[in-house]
Amino acid sequence: MSRREPMQWACHNPAMLTFVAALACAIALDAAPDVLVSRQLAARAHLTVGDTVTLAADANGARARTFRVAGVYEPTPDPMRFTAERIEGRLHLPDLIALTADPHDPASAESVNTINMTLAPGIDTRRFIADLASQAPGVTGWPTARSRDDDPFVVLDRFHLAISVVTVVGSTAFLLALMVIRAEERRDTIAILRMVGISRRSLLTSVAVEGLVTAIAGAIFGVALAFTTEGLVNRIFQTRYDTALVFVRVTPALAWRAVAVAAPLGIAAGLAASWTLLRRNILSLFRR
Repeated sequence: MSRREPMQWACHNPAMLTFVAALACAIALDAAPDVLVSRQLAARAHLTVGDTVTLAADANGARARTFRVAGVYEPTPDPMRFTAERIEGRLHLPDLIALTADPHDPASAESVNTINMTLAPGIDTRRFIADLASQAPGVTGWPTARSRDDDPFVVLDRFHLAISVVTVVGSTAFLLALMVIRAEERRDTIAILRMVGISRRSLLTSVAVEGLVTAIAGAIFGVALAFTTEGLVNRIFQTRYDTALVFVRVTPALAWRAVAVAAPLGIAAGLAASWTLLRRNILSLFRR
């Protein structure tokens, strides 16, 4: 009887009750497993590091467990899912198994439905799948890599190629028209230069250099414009879809490719525009 009196006094002490409650909360927080939540989930649910959340595998909330938010992460950008809101969380494997295991099936914690495997370089995928099926009946394997015809990014790449071809052809036609106009404006000048002894070869060389400079200047302007607007385009679409995916990226390889394509086209346009004048007789070049 004398041993119960101190306990009875402690339970009626408000300070002691506060201490016990705080200690119990601290123990519960320490016992709660950690979970990482995506930035989108943290923003929607107003979560911060240290908060406790309740997760359940069932839609009705059965067998829910309490977790402590250990951090917020940015989901890996996925071009196939950039329009989907990434409401995700990451758990330790033992915690995930305990959360999703079926209590009515003791083997559910020891079984899996799908295993992702990466083959070493040089191993044939079809042969590996055949060997797996022969050694483990009932196990089905299939490659995750898409075929060239089914891959949507291959189709998108072909679309970009078609657009680029149309753009290059249109810009070449515009440059050719510009060079023809320039050549007609300098018709008298070309006639005088030929009369004083300047050869056709020298004139063609100067025209080719002019076309080259014009084409390279246009390519540099286009590359500079792309570099300038790259960040703006990315920010607009990243804000629109709430993702860290990079939609536009102008690399040095693309810039050099643009210059490499523009240079011969500029030379060809300049030569084609001036050859109609240079092949004429000198007297026919003078305007009457």
